[in-house]
Amino acid sequence: MQLTNRSKQVSNKEMTLMERAYLPAIATGLAITLKHFFAKKVTIQYPEVKRYLGPVFRGRHILKRDEDGKERCTACGLCAVACPAEAISMVAAERIKGEENLYREEKYAAVYEVNMLRCIFCGLCEEACPKQAVYLRHDEFIPVFSDRDQVIWGKDLLVEDMNNRYTREAWTKEEARALDNKRANGEVTNVVPRAIP
Repeated sequence: MQLTNRSKQVSNKEMTLMERAYLPAIATGLAITLKHFFAKKVTIQYPEVKRYLGPVFRGRHILKRDEDGKERCTACGLCAVACPAEAISMVAAERIKGEENLYREEKYAAVYEVNMLRCIFCGLCEEACPKQAVYLRHDEFIPVFSDRDQVIWGKDLLVEDMNNRYTREAWTKEEARALDNKRANGEVTNVVPRAIP
């Protein structure tokens, strides 16, 4: 009585001289090695040459500013609540007289920190933000750190530099979908990246 229908009958026939010498198997292995030796290399010289990561890559965190250079973040805490790794922490503060050119709203994040050891780069903070203040850059990796002091990123590392603004072709999923449809129909061939409106 068979226990399974996947069993195979094994033959114990004597191996021929060629099979015992393993020469065909060695020749096949050498042929595969030579084929790979002459194939095009896929390795890139990383620090000098960077591979395009695509628009869905989630990399370095950034706190966006508006066109006037004011911080968008209002310290609502939705990004911290949405974060499954609990990597984001913030302290809210009230804007005082004379700080109107620094912050858009009356409430702002006096302290905003992201623990890069805990962050899993899921992008939920980006989706939860009602002010479009938090983004994960699609074109930049997190720099390598060698000390635990470099792991907690504060506003000094997160807030966008106005001289080096983060630009994208599309800022919302709907905008990206519409742009893809236009490209597929041949209506658009070249799109200039722009800062968030």
